[in-house]
Amino acid sequence: MRVVIADDAVLLREGLIRLVEENGHTVVSAVGDGPSLVESIKRHRPDVSIVDVRMPPSHTDEGLRAAVEARAAVPGSPILVLSQYVEVSYADDLLADRRGAVGYLLKDRVSLVAEFLDGLKRVAEGGTVLDPEVVGQLLVRRRRDDPMRSLTPREREVLVLMAEGSSNTAIARKMVVTDGAVEKHVRNIFTKLGLHQDDEQNRRVLAVLAYLQS
Repeated sequence: MRVVIADDAVLLREGLIRLVEENGHTVVSAVGDGPSLVESIKRHRPDVSIVDVRMPPSHTDEGLRAAVEARAAVPGSPILVLSQYVEVSYADDLLADRRGAVGYLLKDRVSLVAEFLDGLKRVAEGGTVLDPEVVGQLLVRRRRDDPMRSLTPREREVLVLMAEGSSNTAIARKMVVTDGAVEKHVRNIFTKLGLHQDDEQNRRVLAVLAYLQS
């Protein structure tokens, strides 16, 4: 594999270079900041890039932001992120395009050499590799942010029937309520899901998509 490495810590970067090359792969570029990572990926089109989350100048999330930018510039470019911490917001952004070829591991995993190299290979082949801690925090965030949690049981029942393709009249018949009651539930659903467009049919589609993705 042809590999790009981005880490501002010289010792760790050199250690990663050695680890990768001793296992038969080629490091085509090793850099220490986000902009250099983006340029390296655009220039070399590597089989996979290993990226530290925290890089200059602020040492917060520059690496992750650069990885997201690189994926936008070179769609589907395989990225394996390494971090001491889980940066949930940008982890979501990295996974959002659903192209695969993404990994997010905590740095402790690097000491498990076989596991790390296996994860690197799977990302290069288009797979998704997530540290269990990352998965746990993503699930907690999605449960907390899920607008479906604000729906009442009755509203969820209406939304399920909408997802099955039922009209308001059909929903009223199945639930044994008036058409007006169903219309009120539907309006509440649209409001709680933040669907304020004028096109009623389009809002129904968006509401159903939100339900299917929750």
